[in-house]
Amino acid sequence: MDEQRLKALLEQVRSGEVAPDDALDQLKTLPYEDLGFAKVDHHRALRVGAPEVIFGPGKAPDHFAQIFARLAARGNNVLATRVSPEQIELVCEEFPAAEHNPSARTLVLRQRQEKLGKGIIGIVSAGTSDIPVAEEAAVTAEIMGNDVTRLFDVGVAGLHRLLSHGDDLRMARVLVVCAGMEGALPSVVGGLVGVPVIAVPTSVGYGAAFGGIAALLGMINSCASNVTVVNIDNGFGAAYVASLINRL
Repeated sequence: MDEQRLKALLEQVRSGEVAPDDALDQLKTLPYEDLGFAKVDHHRALRVGAPEVIFGPGKAPDHFAQIFARLAARGNNVLATRVSPEQIELVCEEFPAAEHNPSARTLVLRQRQEKLGKGIIGIVSAGTSDIPVAEEAAVTAEIMGNDVTRLFDVGVAGLHRLLSHGDDLRMARVLVVCAGMEGALPSVVGGLVGVPVIAVPTSVGYGAAFGGIAALLGMINSCASNVTVVNIDNGFGAAYVASLINRL
């Protein structure tokens, strides 16, 4: 249930198209639906503008499938991240239209076409090893109603590759930049554009990269003032914030 659908329901009650008791049935699971093992937050889209997203790790496949089904039953677009093969198999049996992105490790059910973003979100990856995190960001931004441009494998080891996409960078209203190793790319991008740059350190690199900590520290210490940073490998979180910015 989001703001537009709630308004539409209230208008239907006022016009007599929907009986008050039927409207109550649609609203009775607000603010959440208790499944015993989980409390599914159907109210979240109304509060914050986006439905609850399912984080796959740690969830038993049957629990995962039940949560997915309950969110889908409300007519929402459903996004699940970091999904396992067992979770995918159970959901796709019930929802053949669900889309699995192997690179992003996401599972998406598109039930509504939404255009909520005012501009383009650019998703940038330093190298091909960073693509899984960048794809997670791209899928998240798309399902949240944004136009997305992907610029992959444009890291600082070959800076000419990034510079050849200057027009794409400048067209974006907000950028998500994913990089491992020393994590230099967000600072470079931040120096080329006048929009928010959300940096995502990835766990890509040799031993002294410390699983993304070196990139994280480099990004936190960026000298580009328009760069902010999310957690290591958190493409989802970066795209979520980028989507909120793109609605302003």
